[in-house]
Amino acid sequence: MSRDARWKALLELLVERGRLDVEEAAADLAVSAATIRRDFDQLAEQQMLVRTRGGAVVHGVSYELPLRYKTARHASEKQRIAKAVAELVAPGEAVGLTGGTTTTEVARALAVRGDLTSGTSGSPALTIVTNALNIANELAVRPQFKIVLTGGVARPQSYELVGPLADGVLSQITVDVAVLGVVAFDVTHGAAAHDEAEAAINRLLCERAERVIVAADSSKLGQRAFARICSAEAVNTLVTDTAVGPDMVRRFEEAGVRVVAV
Repeated sequence: MSRDARWKALLELLVERGRLDVEEAAADLAVSAATIRRDFDQLAEQQMLVRTRGGAVVHGVSYELPLRYKTARHASEKQRIAKAVAELVAPGEAVGLTGGTTTTEVARALAVRGDLTSGTSGSPALTIVTNALNIANELAVRPQFKIVLTGGVARPQSYELVGPLADGVLSQITVDVAVLGVVAFDVTHGAAAHDEAEAAINRLLCERAERVIVAADSSKLGQRAFARICSAEAVNTLVTDTAVGPDMVRRFEEAGVRVVAV
């Protein structure tokens, strides 16, 4: 296993469990305890975890795993969700995409839709508005799409641009649909992110959209996070996986949210 693969696996285990000891991690990853100690020390130097005697812990309840280390978590669910979200987009629409692993999969699903290979009369098949550098980078090579990237200051955790420069662009446009990647979505507390600047940009994108779609796997439902993006009532559609419970579906539907489980 390469170092990058080990680090991704270690950080995912750490987020899921809250703490890891060296021997436990070595057994899980089938490597030596010395290798894990070295990995923990190097990750601690990068402030990715807190080193403890015999192991490591996350920084706290608001810990945010950087995007580059999230790719393997709930991967199959995210790909199914992304395909379902992409099918809700009509040719010619303007689509706002926030950052995140699920919305990145939505961008990829849109890129391979056969009916979006070209626009009509020289117009783009889709206009994609995003504050996510990685999404813009992936879609910029697709000539059928018009890509609008907000300005702003980049957050290294999520590759998202935030701040007044991003506000300035979003306040001048409207989109047909905004697709939100969230860390939590709850009927009472709404959609939320870890970072308040990121939440503010996502909130503005919602306000500029005709309809709002939350793309979130079921592990994020019924949860809350530090920075609120919008209320549940502001969301038109939730696309999630089939592990969502019937009571959770009922509560969202009573709040006026259409639930699509795939």
